[in-house]
Amino acid sequence: MFMLSKETYLDKMRGCWLGKAIGGTLGAPFEPTRGAFDVEYYTTDLKNGMLPNDDLDLQLVWLNAAERFGASVSAELLAEYWMLGIAPNWAEYGVGKSNLRLGLGAPASGRYNNRYKDSNGAWIRSEIWACLAPGHPEIAAKYAYEDASVDHADEGVYGEIFMAALQSAAFVENDKMKLIDIALSYIPTDSDCAKAVRMLLDLYASSLDWKQARVELLRAYPGSFGGQKYLLHAFCGALGGDDRLAQEDVPNANWGYDAPSNIALALVGWLYAGDDFGKALCITAGCGEDADCTTGSLGAILGILMGADAIPEKWKAPIGNKIATVCISNFTSAVHIPATIDELVRRTANLMPAFLTRYINIADADENLIAASDPADLYCRPLLVINETNGTERRYFRDALSADYVFRGASAVLDVKITAPDGIDIAPEHTLSLNVMIENAVGYMGVPLYANLRWLLPEGITVDGGSEYAVFVNQHHCGRGRNVHTVTLNIASVPHPLVHGVCEVTVPGYPTKIYVPVSLVGAR
Repeated sequence: MFMLSKETYLDKMRGCWLGKAIGGTLGAPFEPTRGAFDVEYYTTDLKNGMLPNDDLDLQLVWLNAAERFGASVSAELLAEYWMLGIAPNWAEYGVGKSNLRLGLGAPASGRYNNRYKDSNGAWIRSEIWACLAPGHPEIAAKYAYEDASVDHADEGVYGEIFMAALQSAAFVENDKMKLIDIALSYIPTDSDCAKAVRMLLDLYASSLDWKQARVELLRAYPGSFGGQKYLLHAFCGALGGDDRLAQEDVPNANWGYDAPSNIALALVGWLYAGDDFGKALCITAGCGEDADCTTGSLGAILGILMGADAIPEKWKAPIGNKIATVCISNFTSAVHIPATIDELVRRTANLMPAFLTRYINIADADENLIAASDPADLYCRPLLVINETNGTERRYFRDALSADYVFRGASAVLDVKITAPDGIDIAPEHTLSLNVMIENAVGYMGVPLYANLRWLLPEGITVDGGSEYAVFVNQHHCGRGRNVHTVTLNIASVPHPLVHGVCEVTVPGYPTKIYVPVSLVGAR
């Protein structure tokens, strides 16, 4: 049985945030470089403490969202905080914000016209969910999905789920191979993130050194950071690299396709350095690419495993306790940013019980926070809600990792998910198919239901067969049942560049109405 005391939890969480700051500061000068570097210690002036980093900044804004909304925090709410508190408009951040300004909600905001959807901006901000759900990767992964879908899709989402699950499990499990295996269980086996990590494990087992393993990994799963190598040749030489820039036969991926390679590079130092904290971070920083992200995430993992007290003082002392930020908006009073790591630890710890008790029963004894009955519980499994009156068993969160655009709505009676498998672009004289899944949330009580659907769409868009109809949603032998059907929209004209529609779902005899927004974009 896994047991986690309050004292240990606080020490590990402080280690997480310290490790994040240490790794991000160490790796920052090596981003974005293509080469293998022999790093031994910090290479920047740290008289003012840690270097600011968006990897941490975004999580400080998420902390504010969680403090206001608790375990109800969602992609929709995080999207609002993006617009309130996040200043940068680069790459996936900029595309996501542009889509949100257009009126596209998450997860469409993370997918539509987003060439950076598979990049690194999501998995670098996974620690907040691990710290809010220590020892419960299934909960951390749920919130990681909500988070990542605001400005990413596909590999970008899988990367954050992988990292959040690993870091959450690290609060109660120490074996690195088990931790990697646990994290892999939460993402599709055929995703490039999963395949890159498994390839790294094979390279490590083959006795290649870390520099050789790095090259082989990047040949199979290249990233886009090497696209700037012609600008960085002199800089890399000044950093003490072995001048592999002109020698390596490493291709470049399309801009933005970076999560698979960098997720694996984050683990290189962990595998090759044994239990040496500093050596592990130096190896990962020396792999280049998105080095502040890879090294920062590895620092968080090691900090959780070791706890803050065990991190060598030579690495902690230059970082200090004061938090430095770089990309949080200074023009809003909606967010209150922690001034120190100690404040961040305290505020996160205050929130943790609300996140866990929504899904599980925390042990009653004061000295225990978490009691997992079996190590197998750390692997991907259904997310149970046992402290709510209906005892609903939720689907695997990864069922929501559809390649489609997803529109969602839920009540105590029904769950509704509408997906657009062919995208959300529409044009005059065309059709668009939407898949509608309605799940009977009270099926466990043995109550078959009829659902009435009414589509409220702008003039010029009609539903083939009529905009109002009923469907039968059965129950499966006292379990949840589903009705899945396809709706075809006939597009006679496109009245606006962004078209908002609504699917209203009601159940006779129940007062709740579900309104699922459907946003479509006029294409030319």
